[in-house]
Amino acid sequence: MKDLRFHAHTREELTALALAGAMAVVPLAATEQHGPHLPVYTDTLIAEHVIMQAAERASAGASLLVCPVLPIGCSDHHLAYGGTLSFSSSTYLSMLREIGESLVQDGFRRIVFLNAHGGNEPMMTQAASDLAVRHPIWTASASYWSIAREALHGENAGEMGLVPGHAGGFETSAVLALRPDWVRTDHIQPEHPRREWIGAGPSGTFLGRHLELTGYEGFTDSAAPASAVHGERYLAAISGAVAAWLSSVYAAMEKGDRV
Repeated sequence: MKDLRFHAHTREELTALALAGAMAVVPLAATEQHGPHLPVYTDTLIAEHVIMQAAERASAGASLLVCPVLPIGCSDHHLAYGGTLSFSSSTYLSMLREIGESLVQDGFRRIVFLNAHGGNEPMMTQAASDLAVRHPIWTASASYWSIAREALHGENAGEMGLVPGHAGGFETSAVLALRPDWVRTDHIQPEHPRREWIGAGPSGTFLGRHLELTGYEGFTDSAAPASAVHGERYLAAISGAVAAWLSSVYAAMEKGDRV
């Protein structure tokens, strides 16, 4: 296959790949405020890098295609701060379902959602479930931080603050590694009030507060410790973990089809 990008192929090529069992990966991201120091494209920038790095590695043993990254997500909780584009949760769920339906109509029987923005996660999971209920297909969904949790722990990513947090040390490190010219370092404060209840409790639970779902003044923790060197390490760990996950998902689907 000449290119892993879905959008680089013709309709005939895509039909042939779908019928041959290729796995379509739909990356989900956002365009939303990331404090006074990071670009609103932060989540999409990370998603674009991670998915292509991971797909290249996974493609050694898996047939897959990467759909265009969806750069707008469910970000209503950021609208109060400005600089945000968002779909409501109901609209976003419908949109993901319809993208999935399009891929089914295109002939794909293996559809994966890979997420890079927290607000998208509930709708992503529901859309993947709904598609598998309605059609005789395989679906999978996950956010990169869940896939890479152990890998990031191995890199001691928690030294930066919350992982992934929002516009804190972790995400700022990633953007410094990818687009340092987009980081307004003169707007980074040495300290930032932490809300200890953000991310508290076991995985899968939720605790939120009006206007502080993403922390004080719209971000979770200080970006002061961030560095490009750390960002490169974190991105490499994420890409490797996502590549391994994509490979394992593809292998499970292949094995399941033979049962």
